[in-house]
Amino acid sequence: MLPSQRVYFLLILAIVITPVMSMLIGVSLSLAVILLFDTVVLALMVVDGWKVKKDRVKINRELPSKLSIGRDNVVKLKVDSGEGQAIIQIRDFYPQQFPVSTTTLTATVTPNSHQELTYTVHPTERGEFTWGNIQVRQLGNWGLSWNNWQIPQNTRVKVYPDLMGLRSLSIRLTLQSSGSIRKIRQMGMGTEFAELRNYRNGDDLRFIDWKATARRSYANTGPLVRVLEPEQEQTLLILLDRGRLMTARVQGLQRFDWGLNTTLSLALAALHRGDRVGVGVFDRQLHTWIPPERGQNHLNRLIDRLTPIQPELLESDYLGAVTHVVQRQTRRALVVIITDLVDITASSELLAALSRLAPRYLPFCVTLRDPQVDNLADTFTEDVTTAYTRAVALDLLAQRQVAFAQLKQKGVLVLDAPANQISDQLVERYLQLKAKNQL
Repeated sequence: MLPSQRVYFLLILAIVITPVMSMLIGVSLSLAVILLFDTVVLALMVVDGWKVKKDRVKINRELPSKLSIGRDNVVKLKVDSGEGQAIIQIRDFYPQQFPVSTTTLTATVTPNSHQELTYTVHPTERGEFTWGNIQVRQLGNWGLSWNNWQIPQNTRVKVYPDLMGLRSLSIRLTLQSSGSIRKIRQMGMGTEFAELRNYRNGDDLRFIDWKATARRSYANTGPLVRVLEPEQEQTLLILLDRGRLMTARVQGLQRFDWGLNTTLSLALAALHRGDRVGVGVFDRQLHTWIPPERGQNHLNRLIDRLTPIQPELLESDYLGAVTHVVQRQTRRALVVIITDLVDITASSELLAALSRLAPRYLPFCVTLRDPQVDNLADTFTEDVTTAYTRAVALDLLAQRQVAFAQLKQKGVLVLDAPANQISDQLVERYLQLKAKNQL
């Protein structure tokens, strides 16, 4: 039980009017009156708080079964009131390391009603976390006392990679393939037969199927052309770096978490296109290897296997990871390495490893750039200290560009994008590769 602001106001008011009463009725009598007044106020406060106990609200927390890292996850608090109106304040004991939209929820609930209050948490780490009890304050009908109690609601919830982003990507890919988003097939951009259709103005004459046309020439409907699609059931291998460079934080998340989100997004796109997907996670040795397979169940296995992995302060062995791929995968495949690149000297081993993959495989180097470095490089300033900072940022970007130029000369595909945009850009590049049949 806690006094409300109204109680403090009444007690302070009694102190303020004490001098006036002393002048009118005497000191002794005024003190007796003020003491009686305070006693009555405190007694009414106790009664007001006691009455709340009989009509407390009921609150139940509803959490998502799986939280997504780096996203605003909605937490629902369902409130059921009793026979009287309830003015409440709620403090939920969420994990302290999570930013939240609000720390205290306040509401006025009408009698015998149900109300849903929400707030959002923004996890910045993966793993299993505990939600504690719910702290509730309910104001008495007279507004004199807050009844304070806790509702036992201890529960443990796991934080996964960006599952919200995966659901959004899955819907987009489904719409594209089902025709809700118009799909244009370009003649000659694939190698796998899709269908026969009537010739249209502008079609390449090389794709006319003369045998099929001859079999139905009697109908006099014009020639038939072959429609080709990108080849299905190809192999995609993703090597995700979990070494020292991936421990740095970019926009609130570790670079490894951005890389993990990107890995799962690319895997989803490839599995949706019928390709086989394998994933390896490495530092100075290959930490995890998941052989390439197809199907939606394989994506679930990838999520379960990759979610517990955390980055380590170890130097990454790119040659070792690539050697493992070469030994395990004999057929041509698209090999994507997700990492970061500092400069030519520090990344010489990465350059050597990727060069070893070409031309037998199609190597693809994906690096996660820090948007803050871009902002520093693009911001002009006359301050000397900030000017030095900008010079360093410009030098870092210049050295990255030199390293990328060397990779491109050796036949390596390159994508360098801000960490928070890398998933969408990589999926788009992959779909372009499939459409152009570069693999």
